Order: sequence, then C-alpha cells, then structure tokens
Amino acid sequence: MQDHRLDVAACIIGAGPVGATLAATLAAAGLPVAVVDSAPLPPMELQDFDGRAYAIALASQRLLAAAGIWAHLPGAPCPIEAIHVADGRPGAPPSRLSLHWRADAVGPEPFGWMVEARALRVALNARLPAMPNLAVFAPAQAAAVERHEEGATVTLSTGPVITARLVVAAEGRNSPLRRGAGIRAATLDYHQIGMVGAFAHEQPHGNGALEQFLPNGPFAQLPLAGPGHFGTAAFPHASAFVWADRTAIAQRMLALPDGAFGRELRRRLGDRLGAVRPIGRRWSYPLSAMHVSRWWDTRLALVGDAAHGVHPIAGQGLNLGFRDVAALAEEVIAAWNGGGDPGDAAVLRRYQARRRPDTLLMLTGMHALERLFGNDIAPVRVARRLGIAAVDRIPSLKRAFARQAMGLGPGVTGLLAGQPLGRS
Repeated sequence: MQDHRLDVAACIIGAGPVGATLAATLAAAGLPVAVVDSAPLPPMELQDFDGRAYAIALASQRLLAAAGIWAHLPGAPCPIEAIHVADGRPGAPPSRLSLHWRADAVGPEPFGWMVEARALRVALNARLPAMPNLAVFAPAQAAAVERHEEGATVTLSTGPVITARLVVAAEGRNSPLRRGAGIRAATLDYHQIGMVGAFAHEQPHGNGALEQFLPNGPFAQLPLAGPGHFGTAAFPHASAFVWADRTAIAQRMLALPDGAFGRELRRRLGDRLGAVRPIGRRWSYPLSAMHVSRWWDTRLALVGDAAHGVHPIAGQGLNLGFRDVAALAEEVIAAWNGGGDPGDAAVLRRYQARRRPDTLLMLTGMHALERLFGNDIAPVRVARRLGIAAVDRIPSLKRAFARQAMGLGPGVTGLLAGQPLGRS
C-alpha cells in the first residue's frame, strides 16, 4: 500500500464485533472513519461453524440494524423466546422452584437472538468495505499513536498516516492504548474457566434457553438455528453452551474426548433435549471481572473489553460493549453534526457519565449473583430457590428483569431504543 495521509473524525483500533460495529455506526451517520486491525478481514470470516455464538439482546440488535449490519447476516438467527432459570447440581434434577420467562408476555419481540460468530463476521465483512466514509486497514498495526489537545496522529505499520479527532481503543482486555494512557484497570479473579461451544441434540429446544445455577458455576444452554442446520437425522437440533466451572474441574472437562464431554453436558442439562453430541470446537478462557478507573484520556475513548469485563453468568459481556458503541456513537455524532469536535474532553466526559453507572451496576450485579449461586451451603441453597420462585410469582418484578435482559432497562433511549441513526 502506498504512503498516504487520511483525515478522519475517528480512528478505531480493533475490528472485532464492538470496534467494527462502532466504525459502521459512525460511517452510516456520515462521519469519515478509519478502522485498523492486525488481522486481515477475510480470514476472520470462517467457512464453517466453529462452536462459537453470541447472545444478541434486543437492544443490541437494534443497534446492529441501524448500522446496516443485521441485514447482511447470511441466514436467519435463532430468536430466544423463552428463558428458564433453575438451581441445581450436576446429575440431579433441577429444583422445581424455578423461574420461567416468555418473551410474548413482555412484548412482541424476542428477548434476543443467537448469532453464530462466523455469521456476524460475514455481516461485518460485507458491510464495512462497502461504506464510502469508512477506510479499513487490515492487516495493519498502529505503530505509533500520538495524542495531544489539538488532535491525534496514528502511523500504521503499512505506511499510511491517519489524523483523527478521536482514537478509540477496541483492542480487548489487554489494550495497549489503555496501558499507554496510564489508565488503571482493577481485576478480580474468579478462579474459574469459562467454556463455550455447541452441541447437537435429539429434541427441539423450542427457541428456549436454560440458565442452570450449579455449585461450581453457572451452566447455560442457548438455542441455535435449525432444525436440520446441524448434525444428522438423529441429532437435527443444536444449542450453544456457556459453562463456568472451577479451574481444575474445567481443565479436566476440556481434556475429555467428545463422547465423555457430551455425557458431562447432559449431566447438567438433564433429559430435556434428549441425547447430545458436541459439535465444533471447544473454547475456554479464565474468568475475571475488570473495570477501569476512567473511560477516556486526551483524544482517546475505551469501548468493550478494553473498558470492562463481567462474569458470563447472564451472557451480557458483548451486549455491554454494544451499549458502549451506542453511547459513544450518539455523543460523537451529535458533536459532529453540531459543528463541534467529536474528540473534545466534554464529549468524552458525557460518554463516561453514560456508561460508568450502567457498567458498574452490571459488574456488581453479576458478582453478587456469582457469589450467591456459586456455593452449595444448604441454608443459602434453600433461600435462593425460594427467591427464584418468589420472582416467578411477582409479574412486575419478573417483567423488569426480562426487560433488563433485553437491554431495555430504565432510561434506554436512542439507538438502543430503536430510534433512527442521526446523519449530518
């Protein structure tokens, strides 16, 4: 690529789901944007299902639709129309004191959708290169990033130099930009490993999800599209799993062959889906909570995993990142359309003020749930089962929890509420 200079409103470092969605959202609003990623985009678009899928909440789906990404999904994702929450133990029937939500009791739309990681990458790769206001540099690295009061300059390893009003760190948990800015990150190690993947099964899931609280960590089953999309005639349906367990136990589980691993899945699922068979790869990562001391620095904003990390007990990690995208995009677009500076400190303070309380609430809430459900002390077990059953019998509280799971908590406005994208 020849040396050249490019002037943009925002330069986003990291083209994962959060960074790429932010780039598409800003470009769709008419702002000149650049996005940089160390990996080339086509190889990120895998040809076969690899076992990973995302739970996209209703509010996040609205953001993806506004950015023009949702329409590029290669197939219809599976709606999540019911959620069953129960307390239990591996190999034993779940408690009958459980909690059951149906989306049609809340509104006309599903709680969310299950989207294969591969499918979302296909949609992003189809959307980004076609946007006239968006320059994609991948593979490329930000060899040097200089930020000062007047603006920022990003020099790429491939030669181009980008001048920007704002630089966005979307590189994940170990963000070099965050560290370079001296922004502290507090972490809490859960001494657990999260395991994710998928399995084919005999019986239909009915677009329903299961959240099973077990003594060593939660286990979730999430419906995938079908039938007939996966497996054989004997296993025509499929679901994703998100399974957190103590580190030593998880390491043993990950080392099992497929047959034995499938039996362990069924011990946690029970008989509701019949026989099961693992499909795709198994993925794992250590679980920890993380939150930053501040969300911005001079000409710099943090989004997604660069700013926070929560326990996957409610599957809200990626959705939190999409909420960052909506808040930052709305502030940056408003500043740009008003003739202001999208990287000004006042803009970034407003972004932080919008995102910090929500993220802290989610982080502390997930931590409290993990501590409450992550033990097998008899009095606590009885109390939490009674609590689950009580929520199931209080319609207003049940509805409030459901709307929170959909990303429609109090005060949700703008892109997450389905409002159209502002354009200059």
